[in-house]
Amino acid sequence: MKLLSILILSIFLVSCGATVAVDYDKQVDFSKYNSYNYFPNIDSGLNELDDNRIIQITDSLLQQRGFIKSEAPQIYVNFYARESVSSSRNTIGIGIGSGGGNVGVGVSGGIPIGGNVINQQLTMDFIDVEKDDLVWQAVADGEMKERFTPQQKEAYYMTVVQKILAKYPPKNSSQ
Repeated sequence: MKLLSILILSIFLVSCGATVAVDYDKQVDFSKYNSYNYFPNIDSGLNELDDNRIIQITDSLLQQRGFIKSEAPQIYVNFYARESVSSSRNTIGIGIGSGGGNVGVGVSGGIPIGGNVINQQLTMDFIDVEKDDLVWQAVADGEMKERFTPQQKEAYYMTVVQKILAKYPPKNSSQ
């Protein structure tokens, strides 16, 4: 049941989804990478619960693609986020108007509904361990409600990480 609710939330969130931009080293043969682990000192800017959600989701998705989590990896995965809070863009409009004799006067305003929104930019880096070089980077811009439940956060991160990893390996890499 939990998986079903996460799936439904994921589908809902995909429609609101994040946009992903990718950059990579064109000289790298990405087909040689098959093992990974996380950068030793991840400082994501997120809380520990969100870090664990992202790690579990990334583990699952990379392992589905045949990657092996190793103590001697070929690539390090690093991630970090920048967040800002803004008011919801959804409003209820109220207006008062009057007019007569070719003159019109009106006053209107909007009352925000739905609470605050967290604008998040999640960056995921793949670092070649041997060369200690950044070889691939994806930046996802998305937004979530400030009052998301743990299940909604998990569904949000599942959607974002899926979109990020859908861009790996790059289509134009030298494979």
